[in-house]
Amino acid sequence: MDNWIARADRVVMQTYGRQPLVLVRGEGCRVWDEAGREYLDFVAGLAVCNLGHAHPEVARAAAAQLTTLVHVSNLYYTTPMVELAEALVSHTFADRVFFCNSGAEALEGLIKLCRRYSREKYGPGRHKIICMLNSFHGRTFGALSATGQEKFQQGFEPLLPGFVFVPFNDLPALEAAVDGETCAVLLEPIQGEGGVNLPDPGYLPAVRRLCDARGLLLALDEVQTGMGRTGRLFAHEHFGITPDVLATAKGLANGLPMGALLATGEVAQAFVPGTHASTFGGGPVIARAALTVLQTLTAPGFLAAVREKGDYLVRRLTGLARGWPVITQVRGLGLMWGLELSREGAPLVAAARERGLLINCTQGNIIRLLPPLVITREELDRGLELLAQAMEAAYP
Repeated sequence: MDNWIARADRVVMQTYGRQPLVLVRGEGCRVWDEAGREYLDFVAGLAVCNLGHAHPEVARAAAAQLTTLVHVSNLYYTTPMVELAEALVSHTFADRVFFCNSGAEALEGLIKLCRRYSREKYGPGRHKIICMLNSFHGRTFGALSATGQEKFQQGFEPLLPGFVFVPFNDLPALEAAVDGETCAVLLEPIQGEGGVNLPDPGYLPAVRRLCDARGLLLALDEVQTGMGRTGRLFAHEHFGITPDVLATAKGLANGLPMGALLATGEVAQAFVPGTHASTFGGGPVIARAALTVLQTLTAPGFLAAVREKGDYLVRRLTGLARGWPVITQVRGLGLMWGLELSREGAPLVAAARERGLLINCTQGNIIRLLPPLVITREELDRGLELLAQAMEAAYP
């Protein structure tokens, strides 16, 4: 048998702490390794494969488009791009959409749009964006500079100027940070990489009111929380607000690389030909796949079922936590959950993998559970059974 891990380690840059696992096939909520062993996947490609692996309708849509038209560049219109943009506009606050290839690229576009809009409306000087501590927005320089975690920034200084950081969920700190140079507030409705941190119920509405009162743009990063992950198409819907601009990606095309920047018509006017571009953004194949994803997510009853599964999952997780004091908090929404541990989470990730369950650890001690939205109650029960077995092994 080929040693794929050794081969990869000889030729691939060492930028990831990969699990010692070579995956070769996926179907629904399960994946298989090169030896044929099956795993229940509670990571879903880090909230990317929201409809599960190898979703048949998404695969058929992409395959049909592959034999029709693959790429012509954004010098021309294509029907899948137009249809997808129309669908996103019809289901969101947005009037206009810009397509790109990833969450980080969507955040880069968001930063540029906020600054350009503010300059055109108010003149030079208003360029600062207030961001949240413990946030994560991506690895490119603009997104990295807006990220509120120094561990991701070390070694890449100097970062881009114009970003100010305040604690998440702290309205007085946010109010105090606004000055005459501020153009926008950027935050994740729920901090994912930061540990599945939720805001207080009144926080996001108060931020919206502050932005309105001070003439600031409210910019949301819904790269991870979007596309049904929390039981609504976008997480901000739970809090009764709408942003001015929003970046999304991950689950948008269910594993194919696509990001999108959504904006109101007023803000979107700041982008004109020549101000922003993406060679592959909104290409026909991925746009056709993403349209199928969006149609599935917005079909009657789908997101309601995600919310029901989330309610069931949190009841089971809360019961699990009562039996394991190492779990100090359970928090999340829909099918995005974090288990805060009093100990390091890596042993639990390894123990779960050995038992056929894939989970993720962030911040060193937060177990992040992101199962596909199509997961069944039986699969949830099986995953929790394997998690309990792993807990017993990891923390005897």
